[in-house]
Parts: sequence; structure tokens; C-alpha cells
Amino acid sequence: MREVLSMVCKMDFNQTPPVMTREVHRLIRELTGVEDQYLEIRNRFNSLALQMYPDLKERIETSADPLETAVRLAVVGNIIDFGANPTVEHSQIEQAIAQSLTLPLDMEAFRQLRNSAAAAKDILYIGDNSGEIVFDRLLIEQLPYQKITFVVRGSPILNDVVMEDARVVGLTDIVDVIDNGSDAPGTILDICSEQFRRRFDEADLLIAKGQGNYETLTGVEKEIFFLLQPKCAVLARHLDCEVGSLVLVKNKPGIRD
Repeated sequence: MREVLSMVCKMDFNQTPPVMTREVHRLIRELTGVEDQYLEIRNRFNSLALQMYPDLKERIETSADPLETAVRLAVVGNIIDFGANPTVEHSQIEQAIAQSLTLPLDMEAFRQLRNSAAAAKDILYIGDNSGEIVFDRLLIEQLPYQKITFVVRGSPILNDVVMEDARVVGLTDIVDVIDNGSDAPGTILDICSEQFRRRFDEADLLIAKGQGNYETLTGVEKEIFFLLQPKCAVLARHLDCEVGSLVLVKNKPGIRD
């Protein structure tokens, strides 16, 4: 705690939370010698979400609009975030799923996402958390997945998704999967690999999951659709919604608060 507090005192608070979180967890890994501190949690929630997968897939395929249902469930999957909530329980996920079909969703943004996905030639889908990646798979299966490349983190940080998670949930059997070369809980382009930055620049549509990706990519000069549930009051105010809302929002290039 002393080491972390000393580091925090020297941080630039104009940086995004993922920048600061990355440095804190690098220090913790150095002090503990444990490279993947959330390994057990990642495995447990991948397994849990995979158990739910058949029922959720049936709900999607029998719904009036499978793509809308898949989007709603993909956003709800963002609840599996141990950086923001260290006590996620199975019952909370089930409750969130039950509410997902009735909570408000920006339908104009949804229509834009549907049209953009149909027109795009190269889609980059940037994941967020383990467990949640199963919900991402459900959405990807409703999109033109032949055009999609899924992105994971370059190395473990919190319970964020890494390449092994993509293999475990079967996503590598459906789409190409690459890592971004970074250990940050978001997408900080300056520290991502050259390969990822090239793919980022080439993609004509990006889908980015979670609060960390929103915090690091909002305002970037690309067409990005963010899917997330705000975990804190600060971001909820920024998005003009309640904590835990279903958020589907299109990026506003050049505008960064």
C-alpha cells in the first residue's frame, strides 16, 4: 500500500484511468512476483458464461430482432468487470440478463451500427473482459463475422481478456484474433504494438467494449461504436445516463472531454 500510494502521489491526473491502473498493476506484479493475478477469476467466469451460452443463443435466435437482442446481451456482459466490481456474482449476471431486454437502448445508434456493419469491409472488435467474451461471441455470430477481427490484451491485466480466453470460449474458431501488444486495461494507442496500430488504422469500423476502451478511445478519428455499462458516477454523468445503463454510443471524432 505504501508503494502504491507513493506512486499515486506522483501521477498525472490528466491521464485516463487505464494509464494509471496499468502502472499500479505493473508495480503489484513486481512486488508479488505474480504475473496473472486474476487467472482463477478469468477461468471461473469463462466457464460460467460458457454454461449460459446455449440458452442465450436460443434467446437471441428466437427473438423478434436477433441482432438487437445480441447487442443488449453483449452490453450486459460488461458487468463481469473485476476492476470496477470485485464481487460479481452469478445471480447479478442472471438479473442483468433478465433486465437487458427491457432497459432503454439508443435505437438510432443501433440502426447506425447495423448499417455500418453491413457496409464495412474490415471490422475490428476490441474486447474487454473474460467471461464477457462469451457475450461478445454471441454478438459476433449475428454480425458479418467473416469481416471481423477480435482484439485481446497483449498480456494479463485485471480480468481483461487475453488470447487464452479467446481460445477457451471458441472465438478463435470463428474469427481472426490478435492482441494489441499492451498490458493496459484499455486501448492506449501510443503503447500498442505496431501490428495492432496498423490494423486499427486500416479498419473501417470499430466496435469497442467496456469503460476502459471508452476512456482511451473516445474522440479518436475513427468510426467506433462503444458498448458498455458505466460503472461510476463520473462516466454516467459524462454519458448522461445512470450507472449500470445499457450504453451503445457512436464516437464523436475529435471531441474528448
